[in-house]
Amino acid sequence: MLKGLDPRLNADVLCALRAMGHGDTVVLSDTNFPSDRVARETVLGRLLRMENLTLPQAAQAVLSVLPLDTFVDDFAVRMEVVGDPGALPAPQIEAQAEIDRVEGRVRPMLAAERFAFYDLARSAYAVIQTGERRFYGCIILRKGVIPPAE
Repeated sequence: MLKGLDPRLNADVLCALRAMGHGDTVVLSDTNFPSDRVARETVLGRLLRMENLTLPQAAQAVLSVLPLDTFVDDFAVRMEVVGDPGALPAPQIEAQAEIDRVEGRVRPMLAAERFAFYDLARSAYAVIQTGERRFYGCIILRKGVIPPAE
């Protein structure tokens, strides 16, 4: 156990988040996403897991250490619902609430069609599979920067 770190963040996840640079992305996926196959094509090349957490719980833990990119609109991307791209499933609404909480403002995620989301995921730094069983519990987060101390 370490002080000041969310205990839900395991060593593999922390190592990947630390290694990522400004602009790199990380996928938080649900249990139905082809996580292992997609993860093999990422920079890290292997799947990470936070299996005991829902998407919003994993997002909360990851966002406790990961700054979001403030220079781009695609700081966070959600997978669109097939046949209803404007729909917002509960896991995405709850993850959006975590983003808004850490950002201190409403900053909506962009949406990507299912197969476009898969393409974005393959170009990510890493994929973290959560234990989220609700459908469309998949988002991508883009790492920002930590400013120098004043």
